[in-house]
Amino acid sequence: MRSLFLLLTLFCGQDDGEVLPNGIRLPAFWPPKPKTPPTVLAAPPYLATPPDVIPIDLGRQLLVDDFLIAQTTLTRTFHSATLQSPVLRPDKAWEEDKTGGMAMAFSDGAWFDSKDRKFKMWYMAGAAHHTCYAESEDGRVWVKPELDVKPGTNIVQSGQRDSSTVWLDHEDSDPARRFKMFRSCSGGSTVPKSYGIATFFSPDGIHWSEAPLLSGSCGDRSTVFWNPFRKVWVYSLRQGWGEPRRRRYWEMKDPASGPAWSAISEPSWWTGADALDAPREDYKVPCQLYNLDGVAYESLMLGFFTIWRGQFPDRQKPNEVCVGFSRDGWHWTRPDRKAFIPVSEHPGDWNYSNVQSVGGGCLVVGDELWFYVSGRSGDAKGSAKQGTCVTGRATLRRDGFASMDAGEAGGTLTTRALSFGGRHLFVNLDAPDGELRVELLDGDRVLSTSAPLKGNGTRLRVEWVDGDLVSEALKPRRFRFHLKKGSLYAFWVSPDDKGASMGYIGAGGPGFGGPRDLPTRR
Repeated sequence: MRSLFLLLTLFCGQDDGEVLPNGIRLPAFWPPKPKTPPTVLAAPPYLATPPDVIPIDLGRQLLVDDFLIAQTTLTRTFHSATLQSPVLRPDKAWEEDKTGGMAMAFSDGAWFDSKDRKFKMWYMAGAAHHTCYAESEDGRVWVKPELDVKPGTNIVQSGQRDSSTVWLDHEDSDPARRFKMFRSCSGGSTVPKSYGIATFFSPDGIHWSEAPLLSGSCGDRSTVFWNPFRKVWVYSLRQGWGEPRRRRYWEMKDPASGPAWSAISEPSWWTGADALDAPREDYKVPCQLYNLDGVAYESLMLGFFTIWRGQFPDRQKPNEVCVGFSRDGWHWTRPDRKAFIPVSEHPGDWNYSNVQSVGGGCLVVGDELWFYVSGRSGDAKGSAKQGTCVTGRATLRRDGFASMDAGEAGGTLTTRALSFGGRHLFVNLDAPDGELRVELLDGDRVLSTSAPLKGNGTRLRVEWVDGDLVSEALKPRRFRFHLKKGSLYAFWVSPDDKGASMGYIGAGGPGFGGPRDLPTRR
């Protein structure tokens, strides 16, 4: 088999693979097949050797790494989300358990459905016995409607489960498969008496197919997400039992095509925690990767890394969510290892332990990103009991994962060579007392200069004093940003004078007609 691989490599070449919308060319054989589990998070090859010219027509260009940057004197700052109050608490008989009740999204999903303009959420109830459904008009106040699946309840599926992923699939042409559920459970595998993923389909997210498709064997906390840049479903799989928690990777074009993998064709080793994930000072236990959820946001993939920091007799595991970024769907950068959505250190708080991300990742609501997360209150008397399990919300400025900052003295950021077809430059800028000026460059030659821009907004348009972007479309060009007393979060070139980015918007949001930020009809 290896000799065949080498022969094909000679004929095809390693550089004959798929080209992504951002210009990254994948090797001919993808995904990678590491022979051993990862011990460090290696730097992505696209940062060492980026494309000669980077297309930026798809999505806002976030400044979370140096992929777009040739030179800068600005300082990068990473930002964490702000926790809000819980939005779902256990208050139904079928949500009760022995320790305090459960209304907890364990991945599951939180989406804005543009078809009927509602926020929709799926969650685990009753100590892993049920999957339930809730909905909201504004994303803050949620109701649990009485449905006909289990009359008088909001249960949409019963049966043993661990984590689950519910995905609103805008790209499936079959309306009966508009919603997909990937349920991690015992019996979800083609291997008898093993954990695996059982896949179900639904037209409305409430009435699900009866006979599931079964995967190969995997560990319990396994999830699935859609990578729209490559049109593949990515299976983020816990590796077995009794080993440090890591992730294996599997991808499929169509989850309805049958079982995902077998012992003959195993999922690839993928990623895990490493030495840069600092242990807690009190427990001093090496970290592990408990789960990895993903979603497309604007021009890249967001990864929600739930980091395991130990399990102890006096406390339910203090897992918390960190964030990572990928531009090819496989390699991750995690430049900021502090918690993006942390646990509380006060027993009884709703997020005292086991904070977990929710499928769909984030929603765009006005100028904010909203993240739904689950948490557990633990036992105030000191035990490993999980306590009351709820679902909360966290917020962040739109694009606000990282900013490039300048003080009174100012600084510059010069991009690599870019190509674009749009004609309007927009920025996400916080500089009410400062200013931003932009130059359009051909190499080092200045072609156009902008008027000074100040203010605080997530969609500010750059106006040009001389020249414009129309005549420069599709040519390799660079931008040089001159920033004083402010923070730059993102930039993008839009074909739309209102600033639609054309990029992906996570789990959607009010005002959008689907999973992308497209021009509105006027």
